[in-house]
Amino acid sequence: MAMSWYVYLIECRDGSIYTGIAVDVQARYAAHVLGKGARYTRSHPPKRLLKVVACADRSEATKTEYALKRLSAAAKRAFCRKPAGG
Repeated sequence: MAMSWYVYLIECRDGSIYTGIAVDVQARYAAHVLGKGARYTRSHPPKRLLKVVACADRSEATKTEYALKRLSAAAKRAFCRKPAGG
């Protein structure tokens, strides 16, 4: 049985946006909150989870993450406001 992969965006307390991929987003977000996630979120603590996007596999999740990381913060926020599938 294949695992589902997700891309997630976190708004940090300083207003920056962190983008990552995970199989279990809630567990990964909890790790970020505890300071045990990525190096970036250790120095930019999470404020809230903005959006989660389901992907077919790890490859798609990685490509989506890469595309989102290239966007400006304003474009990432606009992406997060779009309804799913939109």
